[in-house]
Amino acid sequence: MNPTLLVAIPIISFFFLLIKRRKVISQKAALLPSPPRLPFIGNLHQLGSTPHRSLYKLSKQLGPLMLLHLGTVRALVVSCPKIAEEVIRNNDLLFATRPKSKLTDVLSCNKNDVAFAPYGETWRQMKKLAKTHLLSSQRVKSMSFDRAEEVSLLLEKVADAASRGNGVICLTEILNSYVTDVITRVVLGSWITKEKKTLLSELSHDSAALFYEFFFEDFFPNLKWLDVLWGSNRKLENYKKKWDALFEEIIKNHGHESKEVNRKNNTYFMGTLLDLQNDSNLGFVLTNDHIRGLTMNMINAGIDTTFATLDWCMAELVRNPEMLKKVKDELRKVAHGEDMISEELLGQLSYLKVFIKEVIRLHPPGPLLLPRESMQECQIQGYNIPKKTRLVLNAWAFGRDESYWEAPEQFKPERFFDCTVDYKGKDFYFIPFGVGRRICPGMDFSMAIIEIALANLMHRFDWSLPSGITIEDMNMDEGGEIISFRKQKLELVPIASKVN
Repeated sequence: MNPTLLVAIPIISFFFLLIKRRKVISQKAALLPSPPRLPFIGNLHQLGSTPHRSLYKLSKQLGPLMLLHLGTVRALVVSCPKIAEEVIRNNDLLFATRPKSKLTDVLSCNKNDVAFAPYGETWRQMKKLAKTHLLSSQRVKSMSFDRAEEVSLLLEKVADAASRGNGVICLTEILNSYVTDVITRVVLGSWITKEKKTLLSELSHDSAALFYEFFFEDFFPNLKWLDVLWGSNRKLENYKKKWDALFEEIIKNHGHESKEVNRKNNTYFMGTLLDLQNDSNLGFVLTNDHIRGLTMNMINAGIDTTFATLDWCMAELVRNPEMLKKVKDELRKVAHGEDMISEELLGQLSYLKVFIKEVIRLHPPGPLLLPRESMQECQIQGYNIPKKTRLVLNAWAFGRDESYWEAPEQFKPERFFDCTVDYKGKDFYFIPFGVGRRICPGMDFSMAIIEIALANLMHRFDWSLPSGITIEDMNMDEGGEIISFRKQKLELVPIASKVN
């Protein structure tokens, strides 16, 4: 549980008698299964350090549909794919908006993005821009040169790091650097310096950590002054200042290199958006806040989710030697002696693809999907759900539902052979990237970065744990953040493979 909240509970309790109690919304809503709550703070103390696990445990006691009271916020938690399907098929539009929060206002540049903007025309325009100029299948394919070049640099970094000392490398840090390099290159341009890339990686990680910073204003509006007292406002303001300074430099650079291209004649995403500001046929006024909001989405969401998944993939491969061998055998068959695996060959790597699916099932990058909020009263499972109720879908729980997955706790990539289950939103028991109107539009973009890197890391090197470390010593727990990072950094010994 957040230490700030633990310290604040006595203070909040003191103010309990001074604050008017909320009205009961409706008799039917009150009958929803709900855990016992403390005065004023409700169920906030029950979220724990890993909320997806805490909510899963509560659902085993109360059922797959339950109501939590988080201060003044009502949160409807769904832990069952069947109910999630009912909600989305019947009420996707009603739950198409995002709740307002102090943090997301900053991350969206005042609701001018695609991830956190409320449902409406601005959100539709931002989604269209992101899909058209960065995330469409055609655009993702056109970036293959950028990915290939960055993968080549990744392999060089691994070899260089392994040549020093005892041959043990911190692969987690190298993977984070690779993902940061790819995403900043296609979003901000190849001019971004190493120092700026480091800053962007830090900002991405900071955004994930800020989701677990407790802002009193979000849950107790009358106590928003405590955000000043506890320093939460200062942290958020410092975060915003770093982004503002970075954006000013990027925009200034664009004035000097507005036509930056690579060999495939692709302009970078933010540069394209800045050029579109002068396009009279665009149909709406594209402001700097729109551009900043979209760019922050691509950096903050793209780096951490992609890197976390790639890190989990490598950890699971080393933890499952028989699967690692299957991946390498498959690569050997399709490579035909080539030094690198090209993207054209990825379609032939059926085992690698089901392996990645299984990783995402057990370790979804966002265990709890970003919350939605009801725009008007509706009914779910016979219960009246009031307007402004938050909807939380526990994707982590969906991947462990025994009604849909045989032996769900076991890591078995073969379960995806000869089946059509995919992560693109049609199978509600496998929605790591979301579902419905608010599904993540960047899944193809992310998977392209993961597949080409994983294929070449496996093709170029043989991997083992450092001397004295066994598979049983590997900590496979995830950290307590909105992104499911592996808690323990992955240290491995790579040895160059013989290419036949």
